[in-house]
Amino acid sequence: MVEQYSHILLATDLLDDSEGVVARAAELAQRYSSRLSVIHVVEQVPVYFGSELAMPAVEPIEIQLVEVAREKMAALAQWLGIDPECCHVEVGATKSGILSFAEREQVTLIVIGSHSRHGLGRLLGATAKSILNAAVCDVLAVKIK
Repeated sequence: MVEQYSHILLATDLLDDSEGVVARAAELAQRYSSRLSVIHVVEQVPVYFGSELAMPAVEPIEIQLVEVAREKMAALAQWLGIDPECCHVEVGATKSGILSFAEREQVTLIVIGSHSRHGLGRLLGATAKSILNAAVCDVLAVKIK
């Protein structure tokens, strides 16, 4: 029996090569008449003081990265034909940001791109692999060409 996906989460890195991933998520949302949400997580920029690592709340570079991500997400929402309120930009660790959102918003399918790398990463990228292993819902890893 095929799972009926009611809420699909597209996790995107907002790079130009992820068009296939976006298209797959949009196709699945249309096929299942699902709610479609999009998330992008801006990784925190570590700051070193001598030999000490500090993770400040927000650095100016992160503010700029968030602003650029929001602009790209607004364009993506328009391209997908979804409400911009369905697009979310968070700051933190990518894996935990995606998984927290998915659990909190009762996502039934996460769609994420998988970059080709060497070794085990050839099957899945590190982020896709970690999400696949930890998600409480189904995960579709779409190969990025």
